[in-house]
Amino acid sequence: MNRGHVVDAVANGPTPNYAVEADAVAAGTVTDSGVEAGTVANDAAEHQAVVESPGDAAHQFAFSAALRAFEDYLALERNRSVHTIRAYLKDARLFLSHAQQAGVTSLGQLELRHFRSWLGVLDDTGLARSTLARRAASVRTLMDWAVREELVPANPALRLRAPKRSSALPAVLSHSQAQSLFEGPVSDAGTDAGLLQRRAILEVLYATGVRVGELVGIDIDDVDTGRRTLVVTGKGDKQRTVPYGEPAGNAIEAWLRHGRPQWISPASGPALFLGRRGGRIDQRSVRSQVKEALDALDDTAARGPHALRHTAATHLLDGGADLRAVQELLGHSSLATTQLYTHVSVDRLRRSYEQAHPRA
Repeated sequence: MNRGHVVDAVANGPTPNYAVEADAVAAGTVTDSGVEAGTVANDAAEHQAVVESPGDAAHQFAFSAALRAFEDYLALERNRSVHTIRAYLKDARLFLSHAQQAGVTSLGQLELRHFRSWLGVLDDTGLARSTLARRAASVRTLMDWAVREELVPANPALRLRAPKRSSALPAVLSHSQAQSLFEGPVSDAGTDAGLLQRRAILEVLYATGVRVGELVGIDIDDVDTGRRTLVVTGKGDKQRTVPYGEPAGNAIEAWLRHGRPQWISPASGPALFLGRRGGRIDQRSVRSQVKEALDALDDTAARGPHALRHTAATHLLDGGADLRAVQELLGHSSLATTQLYTHVSVDRLRRSYEQAHPRA
């Protein structure tokens, strides 16, 4: 379909009739890399549900055409990840459903009040402020695209104010808790492929601070065992080289030598880490393994792979690492994001000071 057909379909046709209940809105789970990954079949089914809708043919055509054009923009021009694209499309579908129920029949009829009332409905469902902020950003992006494509004269969502994100500091492990993470069963894995890989995963996450999506994408050729570095592909397909230490190096070597050969299959390809059936490991499996390891520790609110990313950054700054170096290691595009960890470090320093100094 050419651009003219998209313009005609969106400008002249009504949006489709979506029946979206509040509990369905609240059900989506979103992670630092977008929407939590599932099986290929489930992803395909969900994607189809996002861009298609029940209703008559005219309704379905108009909205699916707009979403598919928006999807192409996100993928080809903005270079967003698959998970981020799915999240944006889901948010756009939910908003347009709300607007359609309010009597809107074209994008050109949208006003600021429609966006505000949508956020109000979402807020009433108890969604976290971070989720509300992300959904507001999604519809702003949708309308920016609509302006760019001359589907609407101006973006009515520009003045939309979402709730501020929580300023709560991320939970991190103490140095002793981090040490305990590598004790127990994973410290004496022997030739158990599952334990060998779990230790390697934990060591790499803590040593490098990589995101879980970056971890599962690492190939064997991305590992330089001599220089002890990894090449990881981050957001926007940007690659960076990150160093790791001797413990992580030993864990990777043990996994490659004794563990990976037990699980390798034709589906393995170049993947560094594998699932038990031999294919590339997925994010869900990594999250499950890390959660189990962190749950075994006492007295910590740290949960999931991102907690190890927070911990790695905080411990680096505790040890005197330069903020710019930590920014490069983590792959942050903005130094302001990295500066969050300076607050964590200062907070920990203040607690230690108050506990130890006689005149605190």
